[in-house]
Amino acid sequence: MNKNREAPIIIIVKKKVHGGGHHGGAWKVAFADFMTAMFALFLVMWIVNQSTDIRSAVAGYFQDPLGRSDEFGSSIMPGEGAQTSTVRPLTPTEVMDMRRNRLGALAQHLESQLDELTDLGAARDKIEVQLTSDGLRIQLLEDSTGVFFETGSAVPNPRGVQILALVGRELGSLPNAVRIEGYTDARPYSGNSAYTNWELSADRANAARRVLGRSGMGPDQVVQIRGLADHELRDPANPYSASNRRITITMLIEYARRPDTKSPDGLPSDSTAGGNRPPATGTST
Repeated sequence: MNKNREAPIIIIVKKKVHGGGHHGGAWKVAFADFMTAMFALFLVMWIVNQSTDIRSAVAGYFQDPLGRSDEFGSSIMPGEGAQTSTVRPLTPTEVMDMRRNRLGALAQHLESQLDELTDLGAARDKIEVQLTSDGLRIQLLEDSTGVFFETGSAVPNPRGVQILALVGRELGSLPNAVRIEGYTDARPYSGNSAYTNWELSADRANAARRVLGRSGMGPDQVVQIRGLADHELRDPANPYSASNRRITITMLIEYARRPDTKSPDGLPSDSTAGGNRPPATGTST
């Protein structure tokens, strides 16, 4: 054969191409915008279901996020504009509503903690947690068997220490002032004639204060300790009933503080400050 007439051999190599190549990062931007919109929606839904004081607090933050309204309004740069107005202060009613909401949440949490103590048994019914006009009131009620204090004793029994320790931890979560009161029935105290129901009720209140203080309640929170003996009976129709024996712990919704002391929660001070502050300790006469 004539080698010059031979056809050249051609090799064709085909490269496989995979579909769905890179489309860029535009979808990431769209997804981020979607998540931001969803977050804003959930935030609005949460705010519209809150109380007036919480909505005012959130609005105040967005009006003055840097806390510089006293200098040149809430804008980052000084100057005039829509954001230069100062934050509206809370009204006394809004302040009280905020404090009441805090105490209400604390009451619910305390109730749930008490319900989890399975070893209380029937003694659970002897613990009352109520939100009153004065504040959050917690009462440890006695009966003839001595639920939290043995009859005639100012020393709390193990169950009493357990409950007071739990109450102390919960009350320590808020800075509100606390008042502690002790009560007895009208039956005269037997034994030493120099020691009466006045001393017994005051000593029980002081014993409760010591356990509360060891368990988390702040040492400056207690503003009043009172021993009321058989005055202000729980069951006036039966003055000798054991149900009149009790310890009452009240976390006050209003503070009684010196004029040079700021309210511990940062809210405006109460009108009861100054000379109307109750004594730190003492018994009724």
